[in-house]
Amino acid sequence: MATVTFEGNPLHLEGTLPEVGKKAPDFSLTTNDLANRTLAEYAGKALILVCVPSLDTPVCDMEVRRFNTEAAKLSGDVVIAAVSRDLPFAQARWCGAHNAKAVVTLSDYRTGSFGKAYGIYIKELDLLARSIFIIDKSGVLRYCELVSEVTHEPDYDKALAELAKYA
Repeated sequence: MATVTFEGNPLHLEGTLPEVGKKAPDFSLTTNDLANRTLAEYAGKALILVCVPSLDTPVCDMEVRRFNTEAAKLSGDVVIAAVSRDLPFAQARWCGAHNAKAVVTLSDYRTGSFGKAYGIYIKELDLLARSIFIIDKSGVLRYCELVSEVTHEPDYDKALAELAKYA
């Protein structure tokens, strides 16, 4: 079982990180209006999944704001989605409070199946580990970053440079 830390304390992850270069695992996530979204619905677009424990924490807030700014600069062939286990209503509130219109928010609150399929479900906290996945237009996983310490930010520059290859 893989682990990450929270302020140096180990936390256990359920599932296995998907393999870069292989088809990305399918998912069913919930939008702010309670509709389901699957990986197939993003076919033909490059997709970056920015996974965070909760939008209502300082590091997650800062991270998703940064990706919202970046998303506004991208073409319609790219979708940046922030994924958390926050309720869709909380995600919508956060988006409204921060004028986040370029990034899509998706929730794994119903079953946690996304977190387990992508190997980032934190068993002890019932949250997702901070991570980034880039999926190309044909549904192949091209990049994966699992941030080893939950309170740290991801490598934005590396993720955005990688995304540029598939946008």
